Amino acid sequence: MSATKSQGLAMLEEMAVFAQVVDSGSFSSAARQLGMTVPSVSRHVSRLEKHLGERLLLRNTRAHALTEIGREVYAACQALVGQAREVHAIADRFGAGPSGLLRVSAPIVFGETWLAPRLPGFLDACPDVRLHVSLVDGMVDLIDEGVDVALRISLVPDAGLASRPLLRVGYVLVASPDYLRRHGSPSTPSDLCAHRCIYLGYGRFGPHWRFTRDGVTEDVDIRHVASINNSAAILGMVEAHGGIGLVPDFTARAALAQERVTHVLADWRIDAPYTGTVHAAYTPGRHLALKVRAFIDYLVACIADDATDAPP
Repeated sequence: MSATKSQGLAMLEEMAVFAQVVDSGSFSSAARQLGMTVPSVSRHVSRLEKHLGERLLLRNTRAHALTEIGREVYAACQALVGQAREVHAIADRFGAGPSGLLRVSAPIVFGETWLAPRLPGFLDACPDVRLHVSLVDGMVDLIDEGVDVALRISLVPDAGLASRPLLRVGYVLVASPDYLRRHGSPSTPSDLCAHRCIYLGYGRFGPHWRFTRDGVTEDVDIRHVASINNSAAILGMVEAHGGIGLVPDFTARAALAQERVTHVLADWRIDAPYTGTVHAAYTPGRHLALKVRAFIDYLVACIADDATDAPP
């Protein structure tokens, strides 16, 4: 191999490391993402600067900033890394099947109650794939955190990411049969004013609820006794006969099927903000990695099975 070709290959690695440093915001974060030591990351960036004969980063003990030429070099390096990912995705598509480590992010309760029970089926279907699942509420940066697929509940898809809508999420009112025997079952939304109600109590979730049925809308200011920022915990309080809880339908699904709780005001729809869609978000590109495609297709199949099994 000629010296020129050898130098070019070395620069490819240096460019990838430099792009990761900028994306991660620090040498230490880049080192963690790349599985390298901080001194090794620093040497790669220094060698790239030496090859180019220009300073790319202005460093101090706490932070770094791109120089003018550094910004342009970073854009080119970022494009190069993106092309490398597409090459890898092409190889995946023509491989024997989905393989490798698949990193997935999902909201905590959705991951616990809906996603986790379905993961064994995916691993059975794709035995060469290993899963790393991170359950966290809040936005996850797919590139910075190396996530392949992020499941997110939102009204609209995330800008800048490719996404596929998976599952419409609504909210349901549930209570334990024992609570309803002791306190009566509400027949209209206004009856909730006489009951102990529990809800999430953050963001747009508040004690003012809107119901719709047959074109008729009814607004109710409920008498809440508790707000808990976790729907699984709300369900636990409901099952302990603590009141009527407002929870996502995926949280209540198993408890309803096992008749541990009863659907209250089932013929009324609870309007926004108690709606949303689960989207599978992933980094856009011409070629989608086979493991990512297989995972999303599997989730779609699970949702279709759920609809088939649902009672009429």
